[in-house]
Amino acid sequence: MATATAVENGKSESDERDGSRADLIVNQTSEAFVKDDDDVFHEKDSKTEKEAKSQQSSPRSSSYSHTPPLKRPPVRRTVSDTIGGRLRKISGILGDSRRLSDEFVKEDLPIPPLSPSYGRLESYQKLEPLGEGSYATVFKGLCTANKKIVALKQIRLQEEEGAPFTAIREASLLKQLKHGNIVKLHDIIHTKDTLMFVFEFLDTDLNCYLEKYSRGICPHNTQLFCFQLLRGLAYIHDRKILHRDIKPQNLLISERGELKLADFGLARAKSVPSQTYSHEVVTLWYRPPDVLLGSKNYTTSLDIWGAGCIFVEMLTGIALFPGLNGHIDQLNKIWQVLGTPTDETWPGVSKLPEYDPDIFINFRPRRIGQCIPRLVPIEGAEQLVIRMIQLDPKNRISAREAMRSTYFSNLPKEIYTIRDEDTIYSVSGVEIQKEPA
Repeated sequence: MATATAVENGKSESDERDGSRADLIVNQTSEAFVKDDDDVFHEKDSKTEKEAKSQQSSPRSSSYSHTPPLKRPPVRRTVSDTIGGRLRKISGILGDSRRLSDEFVKEDLPIPPLSPSYGRLESYQKLEPLGEGSYATVFKGLCTANKKIVALKQIRLQEEEGAPFTAIREASLLKQLKHGNIVKLHDIIHTKDTLMFVFEFLDTDLNCYLEKYSRGICPHNTQLFCFQLLRGLAYIHDRKILHRDIKPQNLLISERGELKLADFGLARAKSVPSQTYSHEVVTLWYRPPDVLLGSKNYTTSLDIWGAGCIFVEMLTGIALFPGLNGHIDQLNKIWQVLGTPTDETWPGVSKLPEYDPDIFINFRPRRIGQCIPRLVPIEGAEQLVIRMIQLDPKNRISAREAMRSTYFSNLPKEIYTIRDEDTIYSVSGVEIQKEPA
């Protein structure tokens, strides 16, 4: 889909004021993104205890307590100036060599051609509501300039607090992620009362797709969807970003069969060291046992567990671990298949905050193929699931390694060498099949 119309070089004075306020919202909250240490984790914390305490001394709301004046002299800016400035802001947040290893720091990155700009509200027409959340409503929309269908995520601004932190976090991350399996952010519109993100429009999500094909997705399409999910995760994990909310509702699907990661509102860059990390993430059914047991020390293995659960659900049409009555029931659903863990089977599990063997049912581990017979006849499927849903997060396979598993060995080799921004359907012979009735 073509990008939405960019903002013109010459803006009216009112446009400049809106753009300036949008600058303030993004920049102030981006600073909060750096300071929000209790929500961000680095696998190897190199800071001293004194430094960590110093970082945690300011509450999240402090980022908004010293708001600069909104009225600034209008400055005539070009689109490239606007985009470049914001990319440099985000690069400064996520590209600091004190927080990221040299392997992940890239200097002087070119501005991607699809970088979002600050556009005009009249450039888009709302067509129909698609869904509503706690702080935003999503509409199907039309770009009046090129007649392309888009998705409009309208975020309600609170006068006291400004833009919700999750919204700015999502924009900050999506502005730097350019990949064929990640939803594109085309434009950002700011008015007095709302902040609106303009995304590419995709026809459905995996949850609706599974409702339509409740007996499971055909093995061929499951393989292509699973590969695309892992490909998107490998891309963000290589950049030290966790999605943290992998579930069918957040996986969008186009008519062509393109699967794209969406809703990065809970995502985190693992670039800021911290001693704490909220474990209230990921919908319960897709939440790994280490997080359910209160671990605050997890990494990309969090997303891999969710992807493994979704892999099985695509094949069977049934959630792998459908807990009904809270954390304990969810854990017992997992133990019922993988066995109730001990320090012998999962070193260190007894030290997790919520571990209490007295309230768990004692289950012995079962063979995955015995629990999910549909995996058995598919080459490499059972082995891949086993490696994705390991109880101990240290033993879970990485997304990049999973893409090279036997399960995908029949896919064309060219699928591994396409550009990040291309989809797997750019490879000859790769196409989605029609699902059986």
